[in-house]
Amino acid sequence: MPVKILMVCLGNICRSPLAEGLLQSKLPREKFIVDSAGTGNWHVGKQPDARSIAIAKLNGLDISCQRGRHFSKKDFEEYHYIYVMDSSNYSDVISLAPNSEAKSKVKMILNEIFPGENVDVPDPYFGLENGFANVYAMLDEACDSIAQKLIAKHF
Repeated sequence: MPVKILMVCLGNICRSPLAEGLLQSKLPREKFIVDSAGTGNWHVGKQPDARSIAIAKLNGLDISCQRGRHFSKKDFEEYHYIYVMDSSNYSDVISLAPNSEAKSKVKMILNEIFPGENVDVPDPYFGLENGFANVYAMLDEACDSIAQKLIAKHF
């Protein structure tokens, strides 16, 4: 059975689709499944933001086939690891956790590179164009760390 990882942000169109694409590109597809979701439901069924698609493409990733979906309580049963992009996402996801085991699956993604600091991945949606490049770089580094740990732990 593949190891399943879920990336979560607010709308599931900027940060978590990038994190999904990045982590999936660093893991063997036959052993790991990576998905993403949003704590809000405004973009369900929609493609990632055009700026996320563009920065991913610039870096050799195609995330255009992804579609937004809403995080649900069922995700705690489905996924082994849940990475959130910021403290607000963390609170929203934790509030749905049915028990302490489910809560233990939820991690702030940048704690991978800034352990214990609970640093937020800034939401680039309303920011400047280069915000997407900055977010991509942060997530790329965090996903490198996650991929190394997952491969070491599971294989």
